[in-house]
Amino acid sequence: MGMNAGMGNGGVHRFQAMSDINVTPLVDIMLVLLIIFMVTAPLLTHGIEVELPHVQSDAITAQVEPLTISVSPDGSASIEGERMSLSEMTDKVTFVRKSTPSIRIFVRGDTHAAYGHVMAVMGALKAAGIEQVGLITQPNS
Repeated sequence: MGMNAGMGNGGVHRFQAMSDINVTPLVDIMLVLLIIFMVTAPLLTHGIEVELPHVQSDAITAQVEPLTISVSPDGSASIEGERMSLSEMTDKVTFVRKSTPSIRIFVRGDTHAAYGHVMAVMGALKAAGIEQVGLITQPNS
């Protein structure tokens, strides 16, 4: 009994409402989206590859996600994978610090980066009024 229900009854057309929802296409689409997000999510969080020095220390536990500044072997600085000059970096850090005063700032310096490049980033942060900056290292394995 579908759309032709009641046709033998004097030609009167009666339509019956469909009472169930077919969720199979929805499940198919959701599974495809899940696979797409599972494949692309690790690619989105990939930043600039730096080789961190190894030291003996405890892991850092924080409530608020810290702001991480990376210094690559060629001396360029980047925040969350976005390369920028020192003046752009200090402007962004100052803006973030004003909106979130309790945010922690860490510097990841590559093992092969010159000491002067890492200190230039630290000096720029100090000139911007950032007093507390942490250095990220790789724990000994």
